Amino acid sequence: MLSEESTATVRATLPAVGAAIGDITERFYARLFEAHPELLRDLFNRGNQAAGTQRRALAGSIAGFATHLVEHPGTRPDALLSRIAHKHASLGVSAAQYKVVHQHLFEAIVEVLGDAVTPAVAAAWDEVYWLMANALIALEERLYAERGYLVGGTWGDWEVVGRREETADVATFLLRPVGGGTPQPFQAGQYVSVQVELPDGARQIRQYSLVSAPDAEVRQIGVKRERGGEESPAGEVSNFLHDHVRPGQVLRLSAPFGDLVLEAALNGAESEGAAAATKRPLLLASAGIGVTPMVSLLAELVDREHPAPVAVVHADRSPAAHALRDDQAALAEKLPAGSTHYWYEEDAGELGRTGYADLSDLEVPPGTAAFLCGPMPFMKSVREQLLVKGVPAADIHYEVFGPDLWLASA
Repeated sequence: MLSEESTATVRATLPAVGAAIGDITERFYARLFEAHPELLRDLFNRGNQAAGTQRRALAGSIAGFATHLVEHPGTRPDALLSRIAHKHASLGVSAAQYKVVHQHLFEAIVEVLGDAVTPAVAAAWDEVYWLMANALIALEERLYAERGYLVGGTWGDWEVVGRREETADVATFLLRPVGGGTPQPFQAGQYVSVQVELPDGARQIRQYSLVSAPDAEVRQIGVKRERGGEESPAGEVSNFLHDHVRPGQVLRLSAPFGDLVLEAALNGAESEGAAAATKRPLLLASAGIGVTPMVSLLAELVDREHPAPVAVVHADRSPAAHALRDDQAALAEKLPAGSTHYWYEEDAGELGRTGYADLSDLEVPPGTAAFLCGPMPFMKSVREQLLVKGVPAADIHYEVFGPDLWLASA
């Protein structure tokens, strides 16, 4: 927790820092990449940097952490820290890199705020930074240790043993460790990082959800081709994978990470006993490529023979754009109380409803826990509808593909 002196200083300066945090993070990344161009080439997502989404996510996380410290002294925003730690671990971030970030971040703070950064202000925000950094370092080292890897050493070579064209823009890749052996277990809903060498020599990294059941010897990831548009560049890695990667080639993959896992919901019922956890109703809501972790979660629920109601909600542009629809429907049908509810922006015909996802006439039993994955507007809409139906915010779990702008806009 923050010291009393620093708490008072951070509370007093939080409005000013919050108002300038966008400029601060912009200057931070400019300074960081000027001093360490290899970080932009081989670690940070160049597309997110170009679009500015990474800057907004960083600003949101810093402001959110500082606000939590002053408004809830003696506690930590563990959900925020866990999400960041899993993403960092999937990239191989090390403790030494936090010192590099500290240097350039505080130089940016001084550059933007100038004389307002008195020694007392600098000391207070330095305390905030290292509370957050040291918490993340500890979480990330634990994640590495749980997977039996040294810090930053989670990478391995995987052969592409199959490829399926799911839709015009989505392909799934089947992967097996080079040299054989049993892949490390993962929890349904988790993702892996994939590193590819692009034509300009950059080794860019992206995260993709694992689609196959956790006990499968062959891993499966789903990749949507990001074509880009006026506000966002085309995806460098997704287009490379679609255009160039075929069976027989080798990809570099990280260990599995991510906290959108069933225990996040089922353990929430432990206060009522273990039996209550297994009987907890669930709602799995996805849109677009957000279907990928939901298929994995469904496979695990089928394996567990989960007896409680499981409502599967999905929204997409059209039935033809709905990747893994057959897998999703088949798994839901295997559940004792599974149901599917599909919405499509274009004419759905008999395959679903036309329009955006509307849960107004969907029964949501008491005690339901929800998992959301998809574009931000979709997840916010579903979350609001679930809150109206009485689902507590703590029981709504989500995964953001890319920088967590939900936090930044909160």
